[in-house]
Amino acid sequence: MTDQLTVGVLGTGIMGAAMARNLVKAGHTVRAWNRTRAKAEPLTADGAQIAGTPAEAVTGADVVLTMLYDGPAALQVMREAAPALRPGMAWVQSTTAGIEGVGELAGFARAHELVFYDAPVLGTRQPAEAGQLQVLAAGPVEGRGAVAPVFDAVGARTVWTGEDGAAGSATRLKLVANSWVLAATAATGEVLALAQALGVDPQSFFDVIDGGPLDMGYLRAKAGLILGDQLSPAAFAVATAAKDARLIVEAGEQHGVRLDVAAASAARMQRAAAQGHADEDMAAAYFASFDADSERDAAPGEDAST
Repeated sequence: MTDQLTVGVLGTGIMGAAMARNLVKAGHTVRAWNRTRAKAEPLTADGAQIAGTPAEAVTGADVVLTMLYDGPAALQVMREAAPALRPGMAWVQSTTAGIEGVGELAGFARAHELVFYDAPVLGTRQPAEAGQLQVLAAGPVEGRGAVAPVFDAVGARTVWTGEDGAAGSATRLKLVANSWVLAATAATGEVLALAQALGVDPQSFFDVIDGGPLDMGYLRAKAGLILGDQLSPAAFAVATAAKDARLIVEAGEQHGVRLDVAAASAARMQRAAAQGHADEDMAAAYFASFDADSERDAAPGEDAST
């Protein structure tokens, strides 16, 4: 197989669209599909072909790439693509589907004789657009040459976690990493909410931790989005973060581990979504600290007493 591939991309949200663009830039032929076609149409300006159905997108493809909302969504779309799938086709499954979800998707792959790669990614909008994602991948060694050009196009680094995609080792690592991301995001929102409630200038907090072991770039990045009212467009949306948090909590429960912080993060994300912030950056979980009907549902630094 040459390095120039035909890739069927199913799902062109924040991440899928960026990955499709980088695949085109790398010289691959991309046929993209999205349930809401209007979200895929801008990719035509980058050279991608827009398909009307999942089956059309994967017809004749060397590799199928799925980047959808969750496991059930990925499974449903692949069922729609099934008439055009052929034995031996490589399937790069990048949806954060959870442990059970990956098992179901791997079962579908076996039934259709696809070469299955569990390949979630670490990164949000900006690294996705820059082709700087970290790909966490598990799958058979003998087929990696077919998918390596895809990983190289969308990511800066590929971390192989195993040879059996069905075992979900890459997804397990993704859940562990996301548990930290969600905890840090929730803590950032709470720090700013408490500062506002107590009348503390957030900058004084940053001055105190500046350059020390408590300082971290991610804290400053997410805090900056909140303080600067830059929550849209989302790098990673509240609704998607809530879904990932639920998957993390479920994974812990299934393996006898109580994850109190993850459960609290899931509740915060769900509450923020219910308050109308579902499509904003997950930093908007900040607003979950306030009653939606309260005058305190305001940006940090605003005087909530007026």
